[in-house]
Amino acid sequence: MGRLRARMAGLRGRAPAWDSFGHWAPGAAILVLVFTVLLLAAAAWTDRSDLNKSGGGAEVATAPAPVAQSPGDAATSGNEDLELYTFIAQRVAGGEDYHRVAVEEQRARDFPVRPGIAVRLPTLAHLTAFLGPTGMAVLAGIIALLTIVAWYRRLGDEPGREEHRTIALMLLMIGALIGMKAQYLVLHEVWAGLLLALSFGLHRPGKWFLAWLAAAAALAIREHALPFVLLMGAMAMFRRDWREMLAWGGLVLAFAVGLGIHLAFVSDLVSPADPASAPWLVLCGLGGWTSNITLSSALYPLPGVNAAPLALLPLLGWAGWKSDAGLFGFLLFAG
Repeated sequence: MGRLRARMAGLRGRAPAWDSFGHWAPGAAILVLVFTVLLLAAAAWTDRSDLNKSGGGAEVATAPAPVAQSPGDAATSGNEDLELYTFIAQRVAGGEDYHRVAVEEQRARDFPVRPGIAVRLPTLAHLTAFLGPTGMAVLAGIIALLTIVAWYRRLGDEPGREEHRTIALMLLMIGALIGMKAQYLVLHEVWAGLLLALSFGLHRPGKWFLAWLAAAAALAIREHALPFVLLMGAMAMFRRDWREMLAWGGLVLAFAVGLGIHLAFVSDLVSPADPASAPWLVLCGLGGWTSNITLSSALYPLPGVNAAPLALLPLLGWAGWKSDAGLFGFLLFAG
């Protein structure tokens, strides 16, 4: 009986696979290492997905003449998406209704308007109309600077500290360079990405309000920020920080209400005859995953056999970073 009690006590004291959200136990670390190495090897020998070259399964259409000629669009000439969002913002700045303008322009250029989510949320267009191109460039610079400062401070608080901070900040700046190109500031994904990077850098367990604000701004611009918010809420729940969990849950509910209002406005303006979007939730395989990462990063000039493993290699770094940030980053990007 004494031996049994001792053994049970030993089991109760054994470290779990996850120790304090990010401290890998040796067995779990080996499994993750093996999985990541196999994934990188598979990525190197998997062709890029043709579907993703056209944007997640959507057909590439030749755009007809727009509703009206857009002045001063030399920087966006030749890129249908940039031209579309630039001209929508210009018309909104002229006092026109966003939803009517967006549906008219997308319909005229043969962009899909069904389902309603194919029409972007109005936040960025109104912000661009209010601030103008120069104001948006200044705002992007401020957000980028805040992101670098936030990560400089966070990396100083994490394991490794100054030892890896310089190279980490260099990689961060390389990834953020796309947000510094003026012609890309009409793209919703650029702003959402910068704001999520800022939110991630600001967040600490127990100190989450500023991170919540940055993530809320990202979610107001692009619904693709929702998985980040959901993961933040899930992590708070696992930490049993109920106040933070409720804050992230409240943000999801507020977004759902806002999205419902947006879809209601769009539904009043479209008809069954309008062009519909091809499905985005398609099984593109490993090549689809790596090509999406590669084509939106500095890796795009490289051959797929080189670019795909490099695109997924950061998973190994996130998995090996023994911290809350390491666990969150691994779950976010692997998910």
